[in-house]
Amino acid sequence: MRRVRARRRVVVAAAGVTALANIALMSPVLSGSSVAAPVHSVQGVKARPAVAGQQSENTARSLLTTEQCQAKWRISCYTPTQYRQAYNLNPLYRAGVTGKGRTIVIVDAFGSPTIQHDLDVYSARFGMKSTHVDVVKWGTVPTFDPANPAHIDWAGETTLDVEMAHAVAPDAHIVLVESGANQNGDGTTGLREMMDAEKWLVDRGVGDVISQSFGATENTFPGFRSGDFSSIQNLRYAFKDAARHGVTVLAASGDGGATNTTASGKANYPYRVNAWPSSDPLAVSVGGTQLHLDAKGDRIAPDSVYNDDGASGGGLSHVFARPSYQNGVEQVVGDRRGTPDVSMSAALNGGAWVYSSYDPKRVGWDVYVGTSEASPLFAGIVALADQVAGHRLGDIHQALYSLFARSSRNPSTGIVDVKDGTNNSYAGVTGHTAVKGYDMATGVGTIDAARFVPALAKEG
Repeated sequence: MRRVRARRRVVVAAAGVTALANIALMSPVLSGSSVAAPVHSVQGVKARPAVAGQQSENTARSLLTTEQCQAKWRISCYTPTQYRQAYNLNPLYRAGVTGKGRTIVIVDAFGSPTIQHDLDVYSARFGMKSTHVDVVKWGTVPTFDPANPAHIDWAGETTLDVEMAHAVAPDAHIVLVESGANQNGDGTTGLREMMDAEKWLVDRGVGDVISQSFGATENTFPGFRSGDFSSIQNLRYAFKDAARHGVTVLAASGDGGATNTTASGKANYPYRVNAWPSSDPLAVSVGGTQLHLDAKGDRIAPDSVYNDDGASGGGLSHVFARPSYQNGVEQVVGDRRGTPDVSMSAALNGGAWVYSSYDPKRVGWDVYVGTSEASPLFAGIVALADQVAGHRLGDIHQALYSLFARSSRNPSTGIVDVKDGTNNSYAGVTGHTAVKGYDMATGVGTIDAARFVPALAKEG
């Protein structure tokens, strides 16, 4: 996730990995809208969100139009009304497909103390009814400190995730995991704690789709250099559990293009790398596109690859072999797992308006960008498809690639090819070019929701 405050464009590091600190155990408590759940004292790896530094000067007190954003900041800024038009969601809403009866789980560290209020304000501004956010506090979540950059970063990530998911699936229930895992000064947090939380919820029947806007470069996990991938394999228990219970798992593909950050988080690898959990065959990897819209949300040009202040993460996994659902794109991925699988809006030039008040000095509207936007947007799409199907769709990979295989001759699949741009990294690493068919810049492409949602529901 990247945030653009007034007058500033902010470049942000992507995911990194370090060691975990120990965390005390808590007993699970289920009551009201807040859930305290256990965290295990373990040694493992840490991930951080792709979040923007707090370097900008002013938060907008009121929204600017797309035209005003272009004049003031030389970028387009989009509202949920425009996204709904762009992704052809309105026919679904008119048919009563709003995510009703489905639950989206969002996983972040620390959370935001004002998330319900901010979602209410966001919803009211765009004529949407709000929804209640149930909070799962995992471990000892520290009191929010607006002077703590890590708290600010994760609060921004949390707000983006919740508001984007709600924008697409307004009647879906939202469960927000706030992990209390320890972190260092650059905003990292424990992957094992997050996986524990996800498994705990899955085992209790909570959630139909899980959205994850965090990650860690595969190369930074212990044992990677020697070819020992057990440190990643040992974190997959939540995803395996989700697959058994029919829960869909999503992961943002990252904002570093074809590369990602080193363990310190202060530099990028000078060659192609990939990040977990996006690279996991059990997670749907959600990449990024740039939308070119007018004030109503109608396209003035086809979507292109997100590549401006960051770039759509994508490439080959060095840990995972090609899964069977990618056999049809073997000519692109070879014998490795390729990412992303599908893409949604993520570009700076076309960023999303988000409302927040967690920082009392910066209450108002900001523009957020990155694949941290794309993942919750697609989580909303999955929730809509679950509603149409009348049941959880679970791991949608096979359905997605089956629809893709028919998409060139059958537009009713709702898969829209993206054929413009690259995910060449701003760090100078040559990436992948968007071409006809599958590519490792945008995956199978993007979606026309009015067609894709019923097609996915039927295929799944």
